[in-house]
Amino acid sequence: MKVKDIMHHGVRSVEQTAPIMEIAKMMRDFDVGAIPVTSKGHLIGIVTDRDIACRALADNASSNQLTAKDVMTKNAICCSPEDDINSAVQTMESKKIRRLAVTDEHNAVLGMLSLGDISFKLGKQVSGEVLSAVSAHHA
Repeated sequence: MKVKDIMHHGVRSVEQTAPIMEIAKMMRDFDVGAIPVTSKGHLIGIVTDRDIACRALADNASSNQLTAKDVMTKNAICCSPEDDINSAVQTMESKKIRRLAVTDEHNAVLGMLSLGDISFKLGKQVSGEVLSAVSAHHA
């Protein structure tokens, strides 16, 4: 099975100048925990709900002035839609991440692969193993 068979299509992204308040509203409205950040159509980072909480709110920064560039995780880990799903799962486990951006050969965002996507398509056994590996640093 390939990543393209499981990934979430139609992902919204933002430019690095997008205000974090706008990003937080997108997360709420689309019920997602991560928004890819692009520049000229290419992935340059990702903003997660955790990034907003830890890099903006926890530092007492003025959230009205912060942008995606200020809080994003740079060098987001990604995969190809043609990658084998087992390879993507191994990446998530080894990097301890819950989401992978899915990009094409030009680094344009095509979708996202999340722990939820894996759980829905591959079942509890695989998703439980991934969750356990991703969360291992919390043990």
